[in-house]
Amino acid sequence: MVAAKDLRDAAGNADLVIEAVAEESSVKQALFVELAAYTASHTLLATNSSVIPVAVVSAKVSDDDAGRVLGTHFWNPPDLIPLVEVIQGPRTSNATILRAVGLLEAAGREPVHVHADVVPGNRLQHALWREAMALVDEGICSPQDVDRIIKRSFGARLAVLGPLENADLVGLELTRQIHEVVLPQLSRATKPAAGLLRRIAAGKTGIAGGGGFYPAWDAESISALRARLAEHLRRTFSR
Repeated sequence: MVAAKDLRDAAGNADLVIEAVAEESSVKQALFVELAAYTASHTLLATNSSVIPVAVVSAKVSDDDAGRVLGTHFWNPPDLIPLVEVIQGPRTSNATILRAVGLLEAAGREPVHVHADVVPGNRLQHALWREAMALVDEGICSPQDVDRIIKRSFGARLAVLGPLENADLVGLELTRQIHEVVLPQLSRATKPAAGLLRRIAAGKTGIAGGGGFYPAWDAESISALRARLAEHLRRTFSR
């Protein structure tokens, strides 16, 4: 594989282009205008954005080309997690979705058709993060204990038992009764958590800053974390 010197060389003969540039709408919009001009009419143009809608990414693309613009959101690390969200924008054609699903399946991926181009993406993941950060901010649990509770209890079964399967398993009447008690107590924050902002202001930005919710990250602990994640994913998806 040889890196192309410019976008026209990179995309000109492609059947599928997947974009992963900066998460800035203006940058993506300008790129997709170029891609539409440089590629053939059959080329699928996909964004890997997890939060910017396909409609926004393709806003400046002509109607003639917008039908071949879609979202293909891979999960990190993409080499180990097979699922890909195939997102249909308001101008994405059904034929584009079918072709993308076929290509991804042929490549050994597990595509899931997301029918609505909603804002924002990643809702399930960040709903959990919001509640986890609220528990820390309210002094209910330490960051380490919140993570341990999740990993050693309900999180351990998520790979084989989705939340809606679990609701059916325990019974929807019991689920309703639990929700009547629990839902009024959940965080309804519409802004980033105070503890998150406080750590960022102090330069504790996570692994890159040497610490975050966990007080210290060094090369050894970072390497161990990544190795643990990779090994877990390999075991999970090799079954």
